[in-house]
Amino acid sequence: MTASRSVLVIGGTQFIGRELVRRLLARGDHVAILHRGRSQIPPEASEILCDRNDTGAVRRALAGRRFDLVFDNVYDIERGTTATQVQAAAEACAGRVRRYVFMSSVAVYPEGLDWEEDARLVSVGQSSEYAVNKAESEQMLFRMHREREFPAVTLRPPFIYGPENPYYRESFFWDRIVRGRPVLIPEDGARLMQFVYVKDLVWAALKAAEAPVAPGQAYNIANATPVTQVEAVRALAAAAGLPAGLVFVPRQRIAAAGGNVFQPPFYFGEYLDLPSITVSIAKARRELGFEPTAFAAGLRETYQWYVAQKRPEPDFSWEDRLLKNCTTG
Repeated sequence: MTASRSVLVIGGTQFIGRELVRRLLARGDHVAILHRGRSQIPPEASEILCDRNDTGAVRRALAGRRFDLVFDNVYDIERGTTATQVQAAAEACAGRVRRYVFMSSVAVYPEGLDWEEDARLVSVGQSSEYAVNKAESEQMLFRMHREREFPAVTLRPPFIYGPENPYYRESFFWDRIVRGRPVLIPEDGARLMQFVYVKDLVWAALKAAEAPVAPGQAYNIANATPVTQVEAVRALAAAAGLPAGLVFVPRQRIAAAGGNVFQPPFYFGEYLDLPSITVSIAKARRELGFEPTAFAAGLRETYQWYVAQKRPEPDFSWEDRLLKNCTTG
């Protein structure tokens, strides 16, 4: 029987972190969650109240503590989390941790298809602040690995879906599909998207925390096959057992009407209409034994969570103005 481990989860109160904490507790680990105290944590876990972006506070909070595993999941989407801020946590654990698993993103790659993990990452001036922060954090961790054998592993997921998603993504589409409303499709809907089920991502994080080959490595963790925007919407509709009415609208017209990717009014879910970045998962399959859940199966599970939630009636007034005189396809 495997002995229980002492585990630190940085950012264990939402989505990925919440699923990860559940899995860790279920297998009998001693779990500490570092967070700002804005969310409830499971009674079986302990907590370290700290803002991970406050480097001094992180060093003080972790001083003298020993963990077998650290999972660094949190990124402050409003303020950004820099490589310096990630390094504060890594340095505070250095020499006293067996594995440090950092949650990165496929955003570290430039726009393009089928990226593998040895590709050159984005740098300042090439991409968003988020992408550059993630890329620089990975580079810092791998430098620590080369210079001091710090046991860092990074995971690069694309769009994450699943129960408890805090972003208005799957729910955005189901809010429309279940009401028989059309779904707005930007341009021709051919832009490629790649997804990963939150439970698969957590499985990969746990595997990366144990696999002997993993330290110093990055892994793309995703569904094997990208889908077009149209295919994604039809898959969401199929999970609900309902048809999807599609309305194709030029992006220029959407932008002129005030539609947004990063803030309301959203026109295609939160953050989802972005230039395509897709990845190969051959390395994760080969070294971690990773096999993703079928997209249809993951969406069916997520839809069951969706229908069990109570939520306010959405405001469709912006869409109604935009879609007036459009034809459904």
